[in-house]
Amino acid sequence: MSPDPDLPLVARAGEHDDRTAVVAPEGTFTYRDLLDSSARVASALLQGTADLREARVAFLAPPGWDYVAVQWGIWRAGGIAVPLAVSHPPAELRYVIEDADASVVVAHPDFAEAVRPVAEGRRFLTTPGALAAGPGPLPAVEEGRRAMMVYTSGTTGRPKGVVTTHANVRAQVVSLIEAWEWSADDRVLLVLPLHHVHGIVNVLTCALWAGAVCEILPRFDADAVWERVEEGELTLFMAVPTIYRRLITAWEEADPERRRRRSEGCVRMRLMVSGSAALPVQTLERWREISGHTLLERYGMTEIGMALSNPLRGERRPGYVGVPLPGVEVRLVDEEGSPVEPGMPGEVEVRGENVFREYWRRPEATAEAFRDGWFRTGDVAVVEDGYYRILGRRSVDIIKTGGYKVSALEIEETLRMHPGVAECAVVGVEDPEWGERICVALETRDGAELPLEELQGWARERLAPYKLPRDLRLVEALPRNAMGKVLKPEVAKLFAS
Repeated sequence: MSPDPDLPLVARAGEHDDRTAVVAPEGTFTYRDLLDSSARVASALLQGTADLREARVAFLAPPGWDYVAVQWGIWRAGGIAVPLAVSHPPAELRYVIEDADASVVVAHPDFAEAVRPVAEGRRFLTTPGALAAGPGPLPAVEEGRRAMMVYTSGTTGRPKGVVTTHANVRAQVVSLIEAWEWSADDRVLLVLPLHHVHGIVNVLTCALWAGAVCEILPRFDADAVWERVEEGELTLFMAVPTIYRRLITAWEEADPERRRRRSEGCVRMRLMVSGSAALPVQTLERWREISGHTLLERYGMTEIGMALSNPLRGERRPGYVGVPLPGVEVRLVDEEGSPVEPGMPGEVEVRGENVFREYWRRPEATAEAFRDGWFRTGDVAVVEDGYYRILGRRSVDIIKTGGYKVSALEIEETLRMHPGVAECAVVGVEDPEWGERICVALETRDGAELPLEELQGWARERLAPYKLPRDLRLVEALPRNAMGKVLKPEVAKLFAS
Protein backbone atom coordinates (compact mmCIF):
# COMPACT_ATOMS: atom_id res chain seq x y z
CA MET A 1 0.00 0.00 0.00
CA SER A 2 1.44 3.39 -1.00
CA PRO A 3 1.79 6.16 1.61
CA ASP A 4 -0.95 8.79 1.79
CA PRO A 5 -0.04 11.49 -0.79
CA ASP A 6 -1.34 14.43 1.24
CA LEU A 7 0.55 13.95 4.52
CA PRO A 8 4.25 14.79 4.12
CA LEU A 9 5.17 13.02 7.36
CA VAL A 10 3.81 9.74 6.06
CA ALA A 11 5.21 10.25 2.56
CA ARG A 12 8.67 10.86 4.01
CA ALA A 13 8.49 7.60 5.95
CA GLY A 14 8.20 5.77 2.66
CA GLU A 15 11.59 7.17 1.63
CA HIS A 16 13.29 5.54 4.63
CA ASP A 17 11.71 2.09 4.18
CA ASP A 18 13.93 -0.46 5.97
CA ARG A 19 15.80 2.01 8.17
CA THR A 20 15.09 1.66 11.89
CA ALA A 21 12.43 4.10 13.07
CA VAL A 22 11.57 3.09 16.62
CA VAL A 23 13.28 1.05 19.31
CA ALA A 24 10.82 0.37 22.12
CA PRO A 25 10.05 -2.22 24.81
CA GLU A 26 8.04 -4.12 22.17
CA GLY A 27 11.05 -4.46 19.85
CA THR A 28 12.82 -2.73 16.96
CA PHE A 29 10.69 -1.42 14.08
CA THR A 30 11.47 0.05 10.66
CA TYR A 31 9.73 2.84 8.80
CA ARG A 32 8.10 0.16 6.64
CA ASP A 33 6.77 -1.46 9.82
CA LEU A 34 5.39 1.92 10.89
CA LEU A 35 3.58 2.39 7.58
CA ASP A 36 2.15 -1.13 7.63
CA SER A 37 1.07 -1.06 11.28
CA SER A 38 -0.44 2.43 11.14
CA ALA A 39 -2.37 1.41 8.01
CA ARG A 40 -3.86 -1.51 9.96
CA VAL A 41 -4.82 0.76 12.82
CA ALA A 42 -6.39 3.20 10.37
CA SER A 43 -8.38 0.38 8.79
CA ALA A 44 -9.61 -0.78 12.19
CA LEU A 45 -10.71 2.75 13.06
CA LEU A 46 -12.45 3.29 9.73
CA GLN A 47 -14.37 0.01 10.03
CA GLY A 48 -15.42 0.17 6.38
CA THR A 49 -16.13 3.91 6.24
CA ALA A 50 -14.20 6.11 3.85
CA ASP A 51 -12.94 8.79 6.25
CA LEU A 52 -13.17 9.62 9.97
CA ARG A 53 -13.67 13.25 8.95
CA GLU A 54 -11.98 14.69 12.03
CA ALA A 55 -13.72 12.42 14.54
CA ARG A 56 -11.83 12.51 17.83
CA VAL A 57 -10.02 9.34 18.79
CA ALA A 58 -8.75 9.27 22.39
CA PHE A 59 -5.96 6.80 23.02
CA LEU A 60 -4.14 5.62 26.12
CA ALA A 61 -0.86 3.77 25.72
CA PRO A 62 2.51 3.93 27.45
CA PRO A 63 5.38 5.44 25.47
CA GLY A 64 6.30 2.76 22.98
CA TRP A 65 5.49 1.17 19.65
CA ASP A 66 1.74 0.88 20.20
CA TYR A 67 1.54 4.61 20.92
CA VAL A 68 3.31 5.55 17.68
CA ALA A 69 1.34 3.14 15.50
CA VAL A 70 -2.00 4.29 16.93
CA GLN A 71 -1.15 7.99 16.61
CA TRP A 72 -0.19 7.59 12.97
CA GLY A 73 -3.19 5.33 12.36
CA ILE A 74 -5.57 8.00 13.63
CA TRP A 75 -3.98 10.58 11.35
CA ARG A 76 -4.08 8.30 8.31
CA ALA A 77 -7.76 7.53 8.93
CA GLY A 78 -8.58 11.26 8.94
CA GLY A 79 -9.19 11.50 12.69
CA ILE A 80 -8.01 13.86 15.41
CA ALA A 81 -5.56 12.19 17.81
CA VAL A 82 -6.33 12.89 21.48
CA PRO A 83 -3.48 11.43 23.60
CA LEU A 84 -4.42 10.55 27.17
CA ALA A 85 -1.99 10.68 30.08
CA VAL A 86 -1.07 7.35 31.64
CA SER A 87 -0.55 9.19 34.95
CA HIS A 88 -4.07 10.62 35.12
CA PRO A 89 -6.77 9.14 37.39
CA PRO A 90 -10.09 7.97 35.89
CA ALA A 91 -11.82 11.28 36.62
CA GLU A 92 -9.28 13.20 34.51
CA LEU A 93 -9.45 10.63 31.71
CA ARG A 94 -13.23 10.91 31.72
CA TYR A 95 -13.03 14.70 31.52
CA VAL A 96 -10.79 14.64 28.43
CA ILE A 97 -12.79 11.91 26.67
CA GLU A 98 -16.08 13.72 27.30
CA ASP A 99 -14.79 17.22 26.58
CA ALA A 100 -13.25 16.04 23.29
CA ASP A 101 -16.47 14.16 22.52
CA ALA A 102 -14.36 11.21 21.38
CA SER A 103 -16.24 8.73 19.22
CA VAL A 104 -13.57 6.05 19.65
CA VAL A 105 -11.27 5.16 22.57
CA VAL A 106 -8.20 3.00 22.03
CA ALA A 107 -6.32 1.53 25.00
CA HIS A 108 -3.21 -0.54 25.55
CA PRO A 109 -3.99 -3.81 27.42
CA ASP A 110 -2.18 -2.49 30.52
CA PHE A 111 -4.77 0.29 30.79
CA ALA A 112 -7.82 -1.28 29.16
CA GLU A 113 -9.67 -2.11 32.37
CA ALA A 114 -8.97 1.31 33.84
CA VAL A 115 -10.22 3.27 30.83
CA ARG A 116 -13.08 1.00 29.67
CA PRO A 117 -15.57 2.24 32.32
CA VAL A 118 -14.89 5.91 31.55
CA ALA A 119 -15.29 5.21 27.82
CA GLU A 120 -18.80 3.85 28.30
CA GLY A 121 -21.09 4.54 25.37
CA ARG A 122 -18.23 4.96 22.91
CA ARG A 123 -16.57 2.52 20.57
CA PHE A 124 -13.71 0.82 22.41
CA LEU A 125 -10.65 -0.88 20.93
CA THR A 126 -7.47 -2.35 22.36
CA THR A 127 -4.16 -1.74 20.65
CA PRO A 128 -3.58 -5.45 19.82
CA GLY A 129 -6.98 -5.59 18.15
CA ALA A 130 -6.32 -2.45 16.14
CA LEU A 131 -2.87 -3.64 15.06
CA ALA A 132 -4.28 -7.00 13.95
CA ALA A 133 -6.80 -5.50 11.52
CA GLY A 134 -6.49 -6.17 7.82
CA PRO A 135 -5.36 -3.27 5.62
CA GLY A 136 -7.87 -1.39 3.53
CA PRO A 137 -8.30 1.80 1.48
CA LEU A 138 -7.31 5.01 3.29
CA PRO A 139 -8.54 8.55 2.69
CA ALA A 140 -6.47 11.40 1.32
CA VAL A 141 -5.87 13.73 4.28
CA GLU A 142 -5.13 17.38 3.59
CA GLU A 143 -2.72 19.33 5.79
CA GLY A 144 -5.33 21.94 6.63
CA ARG A 145 -7.37 19.42 8.57
CA ARG A 146 -7.26 19.08 12.36
CA ALA A 147 -4.66 16.55 13.46
CA MET A 148 -4.25 16.59 17.22
CA MET A 149 -5.85 17.81 20.42
CA VAL A 150 -3.52 18.14 23.42
CA TYR A 151 -4.99 19.31 26.70
CA THR A 152 -3.36 22.19 28.54
CA SER A 153 -2.25 21.86 32.14
CA GLY A 154 -5.17 23.98 33.29
CA THR A 155 -3.38 26.59 35.44
CA THR A 156 -6.60 28.61 35.33
CA GLY A 157 -9.86 26.69 35.09
CA ARG A 158 -10.30 23.24 33.59
CA PRO A 159 -7.87 22.08 30.89
CA LYS A 160 -8.67 23.15 27.34
CA GLY A 161 -8.20 21.08 24.21
CA VAL A 162 -5.55 22.77 22.03
CA VAL A 163 -6.29 21.86 18.42
CA THR A 164 -3.47 21.80 15.87
CA THR A 165 -3.74 21.01 12.19
CA HIS A 166 -1.35 18.82 10.23
CA ALA A 167 0.06 22.05 8.78
CA ASN A 168 0.67 23.41 12.29
CA VAL A 169 2.50 20.23 13.29
CA ARG A 170 4.58 20.33 10.10
CA ALA A 171 5.56 23.96 10.73
CA GLN A 172 6.58 23.19 14.31
CA VAL A 173 8.67 20.21 13.22
CA VAL A 174 10.33 21.81 10.19
CA SER A 175 11.38 24.81 12.29
CA LEU A 176 13.17 22.55 14.79
CA ILE A 177 14.64 20.34 12.06
CA GLU A 178 16.30 23.44 10.57
CA ALA A 179 17.35 25.07 13.84
CA TRP A 180 18.75 21.95 15.50
CA GLU A 181 20.02 20.32 12.27
CA TRP A 182 18.22 16.98 12.62
CA SER A 183 19.29 14.31 10.12
CA ALA A 184 18.66 10.65 9.36
CA ASP A 185 21.90 9.86 11.18
CA ASP A 186 20.48 11.02 14.52
CA ARG A 187 19.46 8.74 17.37
CA VAL A 188 17.43 10.27 20.19
CA LEU A 189 16.33 8.79 23.51
CA LEU A 190 12.74 9.61 24.46
CA VAL A 191 12.05 9.66 28.20
CA LEU A 192 9.27 12.27 28.23
CA PRO A 193 5.51 11.67 28.59
CA LEU A 194 3.61 11.57 25.33
CA HIS A 195 0.63 13.74 26.19
CA HIS A 196 2.65 16.99 25.89
CA VAL A 197 4.20 18.61 22.81
CA HIS A 198 7.72 18.32 24.26
CA GLY A 199 7.69 14.56 23.77
CA ILE A 200 5.20 14.35 20.90
CA VAL A 201 6.64 17.04 18.63
CA ASN A 202 10.16 17.95 19.72
CA VAL A 203 11.35 14.37 20.07
CA LEU A 204 9.12 11.76 18.44
CA THR A 205 7.77 13.60 15.40
CA CYS A 206 11.03 15.43 14.66
CA ALA A 207 12.89 12.11 14.71
CA LEU A 208 10.40 10.43 12.38
CA TRP A 209 10.33 13.42 10.00
CA ALA A 210 14.14 13.32 9.77
CA GLY A 211 14.30 9.56 9.20
CA ALA A 212 16.19 9.20 12.48
CA VAL A 213 15.94 6.55 15.19
CA CYS A 214 13.78 7.22 18.24
CA GLU A 215 14.53 4.99 21.21
CA ILE A 216 11.65 5.00 23.69
CA LEU A 217 11.75 4.22 27.40
CA PRO A 218 8.30 3.55 28.88
CA ARG A 219 9.19 5.72 31.90
CA PHE A 220 12.10 7.77 33.10
CA ASP A 221 14.75 5.83 35.01
CA ALA A 222 18.05 7.58 35.68
CA ASP A 223 20.19 4.43 35.61
CA ALA A 224 18.54 3.20 32.40
CA VAL A 225 19.20 6.56 30.74
CA TRP A 226 22.83 6.55 31.85
CA GLU A 227 23.28 2.99 30.52
CA ARG A 228 22.19 4.12 27.05
CA VAL A 229 24.37 7.22 27.25
CA GLU A 230 27.39 5.11 28.23
CA GLU A 231 26.98 2.94 25.12
CA GLY A 232 27.72 5.96 22.95
CA GLU A 233 25.10 5.53 20.21
CA LEU A 234 22.87 8.48 21.08
CA THR A 235 23.29 11.82 19.33
CA LEU A 236 20.48 13.84 21.00
CA PHE A 237 18.76 14.01 24.36
CA MET A 238 15.91 16.27 25.45
CA ALA A 239 14.46 16.55 28.93
CA VAL A 240 13.09 18.86 31.62
CA PRO A 241 15.18 20.40 34.43
CA THR A 242 13.89 17.87 36.97
CA ILE A 243 15.24 15.01 34.87
CA TYR A 244 18.64 16.65 34.57
CA ARG A 245 18.75 17.12 38.34
CA ARG A 246 17.98 13.42 38.84
CA LEU A 247 20.65 12.45 36.33
CA ILE A 248 23.13 14.64 38.17
CA THR A 249 22.26 12.90 41.45
CA ALA A 250 22.68 9.47 39.85
CA TRP A 251 26.05 10.50 38.40
CA GLU A 252 27.26 11.78 41.76
CA GLU A 253 26.23 8.53 43.47
CA ALA A 254 28.11 6.37 40.93
CA ASP A 255 31.66 5.08 41.40
CA PRO A 256 34.53 6.95 39.65
CA GLU A 257 34.83 4.52 36.72
CA ARG A 258 31.13 4.67 35.97
CA ARG A 259 31.19 8.46 36.22
CA ARG A 260 33.99 8.52 33.64
CA ARG A 261 32.02 6.30 31.21
CA ARG A 262 28.89 8.36 31.64
CA SER A 263 30.68 11.64 31.01
CA GLU A 264 32.42 10.22 27.94
CA GLY A 265 29.05 9.05 26.59
CA CYS A 266 27.71 12.59 26.91
CA VAL A 267 30.69 14.05 25.07
CA ARG A 268 29.92 11.81 22.07
CA MET A 269 26.44 13.35 21.74
CA ARG A 270 25.94 16.43 19.57
CA LEU A 271 23.03 18.15 21.35
CA MET A 272 21.29 18.15 24.72
CA VAL A 273 18.18 20.29 25.24
CA SER A 274 16.24 21.47 28.30
CA GLY A 275 12.74 22.90 28.31
CA SER A 276 9.17 22.96 29.69
CA ALA A 277 10.34 24.82 32.82
CA ALA A 278 12.97 27.37 33.75
CA LEU A 279 16.43 25.80 33.95
CA PRO A 280 18.25 26.86 37.14
CA VAL A 281 21.68 28.23 36.28
CA GLN A 282 23.28 26.02 38.92
CA THR A 283 21.79 22.95 37.19
CA LEU A 284 23.13 24.14 33.82
CA GLU A 285 26.58 24.72 35.26
CA ARG A 286 26.74 21.38 37.09
CA TRP A 287 25.56 19.53 33.97
CA ARG A 288 28.25 21.27 31.94
CA GLU A 289 30.87 20.07 34.43
CA ILE A 290 29.59 16.49 34.17
CA SER A 291 28.81 16.23 30.46
CA GLY A 292 30.79 18.91 28.63
CA HIS A 293 27.47 20.20 27.23
CA THR A 294 25.94 23.62 27.73
CA LEU A 295 22.28 22.68 27.70
CA LEU A 296 20.32 24.37 24.92
CA GLU A 297 17.34 26.06 26.54
CA ARG A 298 14.29 26.93 24.46
CA TYR A 299 10.79 28.29 24.99
CA GLY A 300 7.44 27.02 23.80
CA MET A 301 3.99 25.93 24.88
CA THR A 302 1.14 23.67 23.82
CA GLU A 303 -0.49 26.31 21.61
CA ILE A 304 2.61 27.23 19.58
CA GLY A 305 5.08 24.36 19.74
CA MET A 306 8.46 26.06 20.08
CA ALA A 307 8.99 29.79 19.49
CA LEU A 308 12.42 30.69 20.88
CA SER A 309 15.69 28.80 21.11
CA ASN A 310 19.30 29.34 22.01
CA PRO A 311 21.45 28.60 18.95
CA LEU A 312 22.81 25.20 18.04
CA ARG A 313 25.98 26.95 16.92
CA GLY A 314 26.78 30.08 18.85
CA GLU A 315 26.48 31.46 22.35
CA ARG A 316 24.00 29.80 24.69
CA ARG A 317 23.32 32.22 27.50
CA PRO A 318 22.40 30.78 30.91
CA GLY A 319 18.99 32.04 32.00
CA TYR A 320 17.95 32.99 28.45
CA VAL A 321 15.78 31.17 25.90
CA GLY A 322 17.43 32.61 22.81
CA VAL A 323 15.91 34.11 19.69
CA PRO A 324 12.91 33.36 17.44
CA LEU A 325 13.05 30.05 15.60
CA PRO A 326 12.85 29.88 11.79
CA GLY A 327 9.38 30.78 10.55
CA VAL A 328 8.25 32.16 13.91
CA GLU A 329 7.56 35.83 14.69
CA VAL A 330 7.81 37.00 18.32
CA ARG A 331 7.16 40.40 19.89
CA LEU A 332 6.80 41.90 23.38
CA VAL A 333 3.85 44.19 24.12
CA ASP A 334 2.47 46.19 27.04
CA GLU A 335 -0.96 45.72 28.60
CA GLU A 336 -2.57 47.71 25.77
CA GLY A 337 -0.92 45.61 23.08
CA SER A 338 1.66 48.16 21.97
CA PRO A 339 5.25 46.98 21.38
CA VAL A 340 7.48 47.85 24.33
CA GLU A 341 10.72 49.80 24.16
CA PRO A 342 13.96 47.78 23.92
CA GLY A 343 15.04 46.46 27.32
CA MET A 344 11.56 46.78 28.82
CA PRO A 345 9.50 43.75 29.91
CA GLY A 346 6.38 42.83 27.99
CA GLU A 347 4.02 39.98 27.25
CA VAL A 348 5.27 37.50 24.68
CA GLU A 349 3.09 37.32 21.57
CA VAL A 350 3.70 34.85 18.75
CA ARG A 351 2.61 34.63 15.11
CA GLY A 352 3.29 32.00 12.44
CA GLU A 353 2.15 28.74 10.88
CA ASN A 354 3.19 26.97 14.08
CA VAL A 355 0.37 28.59 16.09
CA PHE A 356 -2.61 26.37 16.92
CA ARG A 357 -6.00 26.64 15.27
CA GLU A 358 -8.38 26.86 18.24
CA TYR A 359 -9.38 25.79 21.72
CA TRP A 360 -11.82 22.95 21.20
CA ARG A 361 -15.40 24.24 21.29
CA ARG A 362 -14.37 27.36 23.17
CA PRO A 363 -14.74 30.20 20.63
CA GLU A 364 -14.66 32.92 23.30
CA ALA A 365 -11.44 31.60 24.83
CA THR A 366 -9.93 31.31 21.34
CA ALA A 367 -10.87 34.89 20.49
CA GLU A 368 -9.44 36.16 23.79
CA ALA A 369 -6.15 34.34 23.13
CA PHE A 370 -5.43 36.39 20.00
CA ARG A 371 -4.80 40.09 19.40
CA ASP A 372 -4.54 41.36 15.83
CA GLY A 373 -3.48 37.90 14.63
CA TRP A 374 -0.89 37.42 17.39
CA PHE A 375 -1.26 34.69 20.02
CA ARG A 376 -1.05 36.06 23.55
CA THR A 377 1.07 33.62 25.54
CA GLY A 378 0.50 35.13 28.97
CA ASP A 379 4.27 34.98 29.60
CA VAL A 380 6.32 38.07 30.36
CA ALA A 381 9.86 38.45 29.01
CA VAL A 382 12.55 40.99 28.31
CA VAL A 383 15.02 41.19 25.40
CA GLU A 384 18.62 41.86 26.42
CA ASP A 385 21.35 42.07 23.79
CA GLY A 386 19.04 40.31 21.34
CA TYR A 387 18.24 37.33 23.59
CA TYR A 388 14.89 36.73 25.28
CA ARG A 389 14.73 36.12 29.02
CA ILE A 390 11.46 34.81 30.46
CA LEU A 391 10.35 36.57 33.65
CA GLY A 392 7.37 34.28 34.26
CA ARG A 393 3.65 33.82 33.80
CA ARG A 394 1.77 37.10 33.92
CA SER A 395 -0.92 35.50 36.14
CA VAL A 396 1.39 33.54 38.48
CA ASP A 397 5.04 34.60 38.33
CA ILE A 398 4.75 38.38 38.07
CA ILE A 399 4.20 39.72 41.59
CA LYS A 400 2.90 43.26 42.03
CA THR A 401 4.31 44.52 45.33
CA GLY A 402 4.77 48.05 46.62
CA GLY A 403 4.15 49.52 43.17
CA TYR A 404 6.72 47.29 41.45
CA LYS A 405 6.34 44.26 39.18
CA VAL A 406 8.72 41.56 40.36
CA SER A 407 9.61 38.27 38.67
CA ALA A 408 9.16 35.28 40.97
CA LEU A 409 11.47 33.30 38.67
CA GLU A 410 14.32 35.76 39.16
CA ILE A 411 13.93 35.66 42.94
CA GLU A 412 13.92 31.85 42.86
CA GLU A 413 17.06 31.83 40.75
CA THR A 414 18.77 34.12 43.24
CA LEU A 415 17.69 32.08 46.28
CA ARG A 416 19.02 28.88 44.70
CA MET A 417 22.48 30.46 44.84
CA HIS A 418 22.41 30.23 48.65
CA PRO A 419 24.47 27.19 49.70
CA GLY A 420 21.76 26.07 52.12
CA VAL A 421 18.86 26.11 49.62
CA ALA A 422 18.16 22.98 47.56
CA GLU A 423 14.92 24.12 45.88
CA CYS A 424 12.29 26.80 46.29
CA ALA A 425 9.06 28.23 44.92
CA VAL A 426 8.19 31.94 45.21
CA VAL A 427 4.65 33.27 45.22
CA GLY A 428 2.81 36.51 45.82
CA VAL A 429 0.24 36.46 48.62
CA GLU A 430 -2.41 39.18 48.92
CA ASP A 431 -1.40 41.85 51.42
CA PRO A 432 -3.39 44.99 52.40
CA GLU A 433 -0.28 47.18 52.63
CA TRP A 434 1.87 46.03 49.73
CA GLY A 435 -0.76 44.61 47.36
CA GLU A 436 1.11 41.31 47.34
CA ARG A 437 3.68 40.00 49.80
CA ILE A 438 6.58 37.94 48.44
CA CYS A 439 6.81 34.53 50.09
CA VAL A 440 8.83 31.42 49.44
CA ALA A 441 8.48 27.76 50.31
CA LEU A 442 11.90 26.18 50.33
CA GLU A 443 13.69 22.91 50.87
CA THR A 444 17.02 23.16 52.64
CA ARG A 445 20.01 21.25 51.38
CA ASP A 446 20.54 17.98 53.26
CA GLY A 447 17.95 19.03 55.82
CA ALA A 448 20.22 21.72 57.27
CA GLU A 449 18.89 24.41 59.59
CA LEU A 450 18.55 27.78 57.87
CA PRO A 451 17.54 30.67 60.17
CA LEU A 452 14.96 32.91 58.54
CA GLU A 453 16.77 36.12 59.52
CA GLU A 454 20.01 34.90 57.92
CA LEU A 455 18.28 34.09 54.63
CA GLN A 456 16.38 37.39 54.66
CA GLY A 457 19.58 39.38 55.03
CA TRP A 458 21.39 37.36 52.38
CA ALA A 459 18.50 37.67 49.92
CA ARG A 460 17.88 41.39 50.58
CA GLU A 461 21.45 42.24 49.59
CA ARG A 462 21.34 40.26 46.36
CA LEU A 463 17.85 41.35 45.40
CA ALA A 464 18.65 45.06 45.77
CA PRO A 465 18.49 45.64 41.97
CA TYR A 466 14.79 44.76 42.05
CA LYS A 467 14.04 47.91 44.13
CA LEU A 468 11.91 46.09 46.67
CA PRO A 469 10.63 48.14 49.64
CA ARG A 470 13.31 47.93 52.33
CA ASP A 471 10.92 47.02 55.13
CA LEU A 472 9.09 44.36 53.10
CA ARG A 473 9.27 40.96 54.72
CA LEU A 474 10.90 39.15 51.83
CA VAL A 475 11.09 35.51 52.81
CA GLU A 476 9.17 33.05 54.88
CA ALA A 477 10.43 29.49 55.16
CA LEU A 478 8.47 26.27 55.63
CA PRO A 479 9.98 22.84 56.33
CA ARG A 480 8.33 21.28 53.27
CA ASN A 481 9.43 19.40 50.21
CA ALA A 482 10.48 21.27 47.06
CA MET A 483 7.63 22.93 45.21
CA GLY A 484 7.43 22.80 41.42
CA LYS A 485 5.95 25.54 39.27
CA VAL A 486 2.70 23.66 38.81
CA LEU A 487 2.22 23.73 42.60
CA LYS A 488 2.56 27.49 42.99
CA PRO A 489 -1.15 28.05 43.74
CA GLU A 490 -0.87 25.43 46.49
CA VAL A 491 2.19 27.21 47.86
CA ALA A 492 0.22 30.45 48.03
CA LYS A 493 -2.56 28.68 49.93
CA LEU A 494 -0.03 27.54 52.54
CA PHE A 495 0.94 31.12 53.28
CA ALA A 496 -2.58 32.49 53.09
CA SER A 497 -3.97 29.92 55.54
